[in-house]
Amino acid sequence: MRKYFFFILSFLLIGCGQNTSQNINDAVETVSVDPALEHGADFSGVWTRDNGAGAQAHNSSWSREIPDMTPWAREQFDVHLPTFGARAVAVADTNDPVYECYPPGTPRIYLHPFPMEILQMPGRILMIYEYDGITRNIYTDGREHRDNIGVTWMGDSIGYWDQDVLVVETKNMRDDTWIDREGVPHSEEMTVIERFQLRDENSLWIDIEITDPVALNTPWVTSQAYQKTDWTIEEFKCMDNVNFAAWEDQILEYN
Repeated sequence: MRKYFFFILSFLLIGCGQNTSQNINDAVETVSVDPALEHGADFSGVWTRDNGAGAQAHNSSWSREIPDMTPWAREQFDVHLPTFGARAVAVADTNDPVYECYPPGTPRIYLHPFPMEILQMPGRILMIYEYDGITRNIYTDGREHRDNIGVTWMGDSIGYWDQDVLVVETKNMRDDTWIDREGVPHSEEMTVIERFQLRDENSLWIDIEITDPVALNTPWVTSQAYQKTDWTIEEFKCMDNVNFAAWEDQILEYN
């Protein structure tokens, strides 16, 4: 591609006489980079949660108070049996989908205490979560949400750069995941907006807005913080509820 460009440029310089300057500009314009492919800030690296940075999220939910849920969501919430929060039950009694080894979904994946790696490239950002080896593609090439696929565990994510802030919109998520680890439900109408920004080269901040006309009366607005680490993402695979319950019994019986 580079040799071809210089061949065209040489031809313009030699053969176009007094129109050389205009032709050079035209040639350069034909190989300019699409703005949708340009990077903003560099988020590359491995990141782990920074619980002391002042973000609203905590270990098991996005805020200390439950969100303003619709009657439909409240009904779902009441039958969910989480292992965290005020209504926590033992692992053996939970109906949390993650204990059946289903992916936690977006944005709940951020509440699990495992690092993540961000790989940044033109037109796409790849997020690799250590939790269950889950990957997530965020496309920044200007595309719209796809309408030819069904709902998925992590959703369909597209993003764009607002200067050095990466704005990501995620839709089309399965409704059998929970928004948090305390049993807050959502519908397939949920939309998650994330705004990624660096506070310094080792501090990543994510503002998150969760909207769902079926489950939430008002948007659930929150934040999560990360710090850069020199860790390596390791292999981690889910242990299903049946096997985990037996392990939990051994722990409880240990003395």
